[in-house]
Formats: sequence, structure tokens, C-alpha cells
Amino acid sequence: MPEYKAPIRDIKFVMQELLDCDKHYQALGYNDASEDMVDAIIAEAAKFTEQVIAPLNQIGDEQGCTWTDGVVTTPDGFKDAYKQYVEGGWPTLSQSEEFGGQGLPHSLNSAISEMMSGANHSFAMYPGLSHGALATIEAHGTDKQKQQFMPKLVEGSWTGTMCLTEPHCGTDLGMLRTKAELNEDGSYAISGTKIFISAGEHDLSDNIVHIVIARLPGAPEGSKGISLFIVPKFNVSEDGSIADRNAVSCGSIEHKMGINANATCVINFDSAKGYLIGEVNRGLHCMFTFMNSARLGVAMEGSAAAEASFQGSLAYAKDRLQMRSISGVKNPDGPADPIIVHPDVRRMLLTQKSISEGGRALIGYLSQLVDITHAEKDAEIKAAADNKLALLTPIAKAFLSELGFECTSHGVQVFGGHGFIKEWGMEQLMRDTKISCIYEGTTGIQALDLLARKILGSKGQILQPFMTDIATFCKDNADTPAMSNYVKDLASYSQQWQSITGDVGKKAMKNADEIGGASVDYLMFAGYVTLGYFWAKMASVAQSKLADSGEDKAFYEAKIKTATFYFQRILPRAQGHAACIEGGVDSMMALDSEDFSF
Repeated sequence: MPEYKAPIRDIKFVMQELLDCDKHYQALGYNDASEDMVDAIIAEAAKFTEQVIAPLNQIGDEQGCTWTDGVVTTPDGFKDAYKQYVEGGWPTLSQSEEFGGQGLPHSLNSAISEMMSGANHSFAMYPGLSHGALATIEAHGTDKQKQQFMPKLVEGSWTGTMCLTEPHCGTDLGMLRTKAELNEDGSYAISGTKIFISAGEHDLSDNIVHIVIARLPGAPEGSKGISLFIVPKFNVSEDGSIADRNAVSCGSIEHKMGINANATCVINFDSAKGYLIGEVNRGLHCMFTFMNSARLGVAMEGSAAAEASFQGSLAYAKDRLQMRSISGVKNPDGPADPIIVHPDVRRMLLTQKSISEGGRALIGYLSQLVDITHAEKDAEIKAAADNKLALLTPIAKAFLSELGFECTSHGVQVFGGHGFIKEWGMEQLMRDTKISCIYEGTTGIQALDLLARKILGSKGQILQPFMTDIATFCKDNADTPAMSNYVKDLASYSQQWQSITGDVGKKAMKNADEIGGASVDYLMFAGYVTLGYFWAKMASVAQSKLADSGEDKAFYEAKIKTATFYFQRILPRAQGHAACIEGGVDSMMALDSEDFSF
């Protein structure tokens, strides 16, 4: 099993050198988030993930969760680890001080979440879902609801879930059948069944607060008739203490491909007491607070998986002896050379490294945008951050989850036959990571959201600020010889991105199916270019650091060489997606449905 090590040096590079978090935090009034404080928190989080969370990863996969008469038991060690997580104050880090939080920035918490996900994906999901529940209640709940539910959720003694999917209803939430009926006391009776509810039942916390979508009698059909409710496992008294058991039960847990240590539940609501969040029939609007938070979390899962797979692959590639290098013997004292000398192994390792580090930079940037939406006083700056998040969140979620899964596949491949064996842990990473491509809307759903709703829906206007950022970077670095190749390629790809957008828009005016035909390729093209932008920025920072002092030379040189690999071997993949977009939708739709056969 790979021994996970928190990538502290690269996390600090992204936060402090690439994104200048100290300046960012001071501008937003996060005065406690000094560089020394950030360093100390990251170091302690690394220690916790390496010593407490990571050792449970394989145990959790082997044992899984167990269900007995509605009671779910987590694997050995999980309950104690979660207790340590709460006692350490980790759930409170970026939460509001009003409800017992530490009031630190979201972006700092995001870096810690990456460590936890890389160390143990299943464990990280238990507290991870609580963040979305908290954000939803804080943004849309009443003062009473906040006082009742937030302190314990912030503390971590209660956890949260998101209850959307039903047996007949996945992405198309307008088809939901769960009902909500008004009670005399102003609460609601919630009845229905939800499936695939991550962390829906477990033994880690004292209460579980479900955020549930349901339909009131007489509500409009489809998504316009959805309302949102807080439905706790145990009812909550006026003072926030636990009362009697609510009519919420776990009917079963799923037997899954991966993340076996996280309980994926069927949850039954039998006239369970719930409380309306926000306005009637405006539930989907409120739910997007949770979903957008979760989508950024899933994007981080993809990047974290790439990092974990890279760590395991790198250690193995340096140690495993197989064949001689075709350019000459590299290990004359041994029977063969270590496989890291072979170009194809280098290809896989550098793919993992470029995706994990590029993804970390993108997630770090998006997390700082979230900081701005939380703490910025200037309405225009806040709106600009929201718009960039709207554009880049579906790209990050889909692109990084797809590439993260690819990187775990490379991990299995680097190990060869041993990668297919459970004891090495690489196949577990691959199984655990696949769900990230599905969570919070599949890649296809994210692509439609990006192209149809965001890009074409805004007539391309939502794209322009990010294109301006890229153009400004290219202009500022145009006269720097060491940046010339990056700038030339990046400028060309960003112009092509805009050109493709116009072409798809024109085709869609004649045939709306062109949007669906192009959407995934469009998103992947956008993902490669977006990561290219961040790799160019990282190369620029690394070059400046080398010119200034020469300290940590190996780190900065590796950063520049990885950027070059990305531009020469990964970014060109975008052209394949551009060619598919140009090919149009006709070949996809030419075969009649009844002609699909086997």
C-alpha cells in the first residue's frame, strides 16, 4: 500500500508563491491567516492525515461498512479517527465565528481537504458533505434554523448530507416523487425514498442533518415545483439539543465498486419532520449552493487522486528493476535498470504529476474566488468572482475528475501485474476515483451546463473575463524569452477556444443537437487550455524564483520541466477534441434507435 505523504512543499508553492495568499487574505480581512499561521495549520493537517487518516485507507476498503437493521457501522478505526478530527477542531476551521467556527478562509480549508482526500477518499467524504449542508443553511436558512443546526454541524458532532436522487430520478430532478405536506406547527411531513446518499447513515456523529428536495401538493411540475427541507435523523429542540428519533431510516447500503468505507445509503422518509429552507418552489435555486460547493470538492478529489497515484507510482518506478534502458545501461551493478528510466514510464509519471499539480493550482485559484464571494465588500468584485466560478466550476469538476481517473489507471499500469493486485493499493485508488466522474452531475451534465447554460446562454459573455486574464498574462510575458513558447501556444489555444465557441453557436442555430454533440469535447478542450494557463503561470513564477536566489533549485527546475511536458505532450490533446467538435453531431445521430443491436 502506498505511504501517503502530504505534498506540503507544492501546496505552499501554490498558495504562497503562485497565488500570494498572504496578500489575498489581508485584503479580505482574514488577519489571523498570516503566513506563519498558514504554515502551522498545514503542517499539523499533514501530520494528522499521514498518521491517522491514511493508515485506515486499506482497512476501510477491505472491511467496508456494515448494515444491520438500519444501523450502519463504519470500519475499524474510523470512529476514533473522526473523534480526533473533531477534537482537533478541523471541522470549525473555515466556518463562521458566529456559530463556533474559526473564521479562517475557505481556500486554507480546501488545501487541507485535498490532503484528507488523497490520504483516504472514503473518510474525507464524511465531513466533506457537511460543508455543503452548512453553506446551504447559512445562505438560505432562517435565523432560528441557523441557531438550531449550525453550531453542532460546525463543531462536527453532527454531520450533513445531500438527498437528491430517487430510484427513478437521477439527474432529472424534476421527476422527483418525495412529498412534503404542511403540519399544523409549521413544519412539514416528508415522505419518500432517496438513494445513493453518501454518509446517509453511520456511527461517527450524534446526529445527521439531511438536506432534502421534495414537492408540495399542487406544486408546478418539473424543476419549478421543487422545495428544499432540513430533515434531521433526530429531531432537534428549540435550544438545539437532540430530542426524539425522527421518522428517517436507512433501508440498506450499496455494495459498490469503490469508496467502500463510506456508507452509500437508501434513506426512507416516512412522514419525517422537516423544515422548509428558503421559499416554496425555490428549492433547486437553494440547492445549487450545496451542489456548487460539492462540485468544487469533487474537482479536488480528482486532483488528490492523481497526487496519491503519482506518489505510489513514483516510489515503485524508482525501485522496480525491469529490462535495460534502450539508450544504455543505467544500473550496471544490478540485473536490470529501474523502470523510471524508460520513456513510457516517464510519460505516465509526468502525466500524473502535471495533472495533480496543475489541478492543485486551479483548485487553489477557485478556492480564492470562493473567499472573495464570502468576504469581499465590493459588490462588483464579488460579482466578478461569482461569474468566474460559474464558468470554471463545471470545467474543474469534469476535467479533473476524468483526468484524475486516468492518472489512477496509469498508476495501475506503472505497477504492471502488481497494480492489479489489491495489496499494493493502486487498484483501490482507481476504483475509489471513478465515482468522482459521476458525482454531482456526470461529465456530460457538466458539459451541457458549461456550453448550453453558461456559454451560449450568456452569448459568450461569461467567457470573456477569463479570456482577458489569459490575454493579459500572454501580453505581460511576451518579451520574456524563457516564456515565449508557453505564451505563443497559450495565446493560440485561447483564440481557438473563442473561435470554436462561435462555430458551435452558429451550428446550434440550425440544429440544437449540435450543442449536445459538442459539449463534452468542448469542456475537455476548455480544461486542457485552462490547465495550460496555470502551468504557464507556474513556470513564470519558477523562473523568477530561480533568477532571484537560486534557492530550492531542484524544485523550481522540476516545475519548469513539468510545464514543458504539459505543453508538449498533454495540451495537444485539445486538438483532438477540436476535431471532434468540427465533425459535428450527424454521425452520432445517424443510426436509428432501433438499429442499435447486439
